[in-house]
Amino acid sequence: MEPQKKNLKIITDKKSARIILPNMLTLIGVCIGLTSIRFALDGRFELAIIAIIFAALIDGLDGRIARLIKGTSKVGKELDSLTDMISFGVAPAFIMFFWKLNTFGRFGWLLCLVYVICVALRLARFNINSNQEPSWRDNFFEGVPSPAGGILVLTPLIISLSGFDLYQLNYDFIVPTFFIVTSFLLISKFPTYSFKKIVIPRRTTIFLLFSIVLFFGLLLIYTFNVIALSAVIYVLLLPVSFIHYQKMKKQHENDRFQDDDDDLEDML
Repeated sequence: MEPQKKNLKIITDKKSARIILPNMLTLIGVCIGLTSIRFALDGRFELAIIAIIFAALIDGLDGRIARLIKGTSKVGKELDSLTDMISFGVAPAFIMFFWKLNTFGRFGWLLCLVYVICVALRLARFNINSNQEPSWRDNFFEGVPSPAGGILVLTPLIISLSGFDLYQLNYDFIVPTFFIVTSFLLISKFPTYSFKKIVIPRRTTIFLLFSIVLFFGLLLIYTFNVIALSAVIYVLLLPVSFIHYQKMKKQHENDRFQDDDDDLEDML
């Protein structure tokens, strides 16, 4: 009799299978972030910027996919922070160093170090705060998130590639300024929109889909122009988010005082 052949099977539960997909996306983000550094080493800064944009898109998808298929895990959370550190901390610093900051000598390298440290502190604080109870503050981040920070420090390079540089901007002043301001915003408690709990009325769904298609269509045709305009719009939203946060904070405090007064009246 011939010996029976045993089929090798990978035995796993449904939970493990659901975890694999978002974690694979996260690891792809790591590879893309590292590849952007390689592009910068070769002087192909256009491809380096595009790689960072792809990493940002993946960063926005992996967490949502994990929550959608109920595949969230502690490993995924740590991997996501590692990816953000590489793709939006280390990679943008190296890209800008190879493009402009190397002309500043030690000061340019110091700016890179400060920026990367601020990204690390920002991610550590986010991981701690993410364990807190949900509240109205979930509509806001404390400080600029790391993906936005990575795009902001790259903005001078993006502008130079977009064709918007009509006035021969002084990058020797602009680049260090962007690094210093962005580093401060990363570790500050300045409220910025998280865009996590946006409620979209059903009647406007078709317009939203049209806007998304239009945005990505323009992104494919006028890549650096669209990215530069998006960065400018985000900067303009910063004071708006601050004002909105203060209004919601005041309203929440008034509601809490009103509840305390009602409880006191009931006791009397």
